[in-house]
Amino acid sequence: MKRLLERFETSMMAAAFAEEGEFETARQILKESGPRKTSRPDLSTRQKPQNRTELRAE
Repeated sequence: MKRLLERFETSMMAAAFAEEGEFETARQILKESGPRKTSRPDLSTRQKPQNRTELRAE
């Protein structure tokens, strides 16, 4: 829960800078906070099925 609140605070801080036109500062704030940690699998490396059936609405 603490990490969620920290991430929210950082996002809102970056949004405040972006609203005032300080886009580079906002990007820097988000970059310094580090990448988001997730338990989701990385779908970019997933293999897609070779022979996928085509579904059509009738």
